[in-house]
Amino acid sequence: MARHIGIVACSAEGAALCYRTIAIDGFHVMGEHDHPEVTMNSIPMARHMEHIRRGDWAGVAELMLQSARKVAAAGADFAICPDNTIHQAMEMVLPSSPIPWLHIAEVVSEEARHHGFERVGVLGTKYLMEGPVYPKALGEYGIEWRIPPSEDREIINRTIFQELVNGVFTVEARAMFDRVMRSLEAQGCDAVALACTEIPLIVRPETASLPTLDSTRLLARAAVRRALEP
Repeated sequence: MARHIGIVACSAEGAALCYRTIAIDGFHVMGEHDHPEVTMNSIPMARHMEHIRRGDWAGVAELMLQSARKVAAAGADFAICPDNTIHQAMEMVLPSSPIPWLHIAEVVSEEARHHGFERVGVLGTKYLMEGPVYPKALGEYGIEWRIPPSEDREIINRTIFQELVNGVFTVEARAMFDRVMRSLEAQGCDAVALACTEIPLIVRPETASLPTLDSTRLLARAAVRRALEP
């Protein structure tokens, strides 16, 4: 039997995309209408943001642990979190977690290495772009990273929190992301990590100036592979 996947959710849009990807990948691998069992716990994003805005990552970790305990109690064998930003708390989560986790930035970094990328642009919330999650994960594979300048980081952050997490996807926002990706290409990036789980809902890989690393779908597919390991 496939292992039971636990989803520790933060934003609704990212968690929904992750769940859908698990189901669709399951169909392809396991057969019609079949996929690994999934349990999701979703503490409202507002509770997470109360801690994030204060820089209280221990508080974020406790919320993640509350969710992990609930999905574990429901039978989940391991957990994933389709939210890049709150992975900044992961080091405080793992020692007390009742089940193991897949780490989204590690999954993305492994994919970057697989494709031979050497310098990856990172797009996400300002907390993620300015934080340690991707520099550490990419650095372990010897991959350089770049982020947009401060002004663009603010624009991206505002777009994520005012639009994308609310299911609002505008032509203007898509054009902004395309412009920022071109600027990362000019910095010598050979790929870009879509390191906010909603960005893959607006960025189109076929029109992007750089190859894209879709953190949400990569995590979901890694979870399916883990669930089906012997």
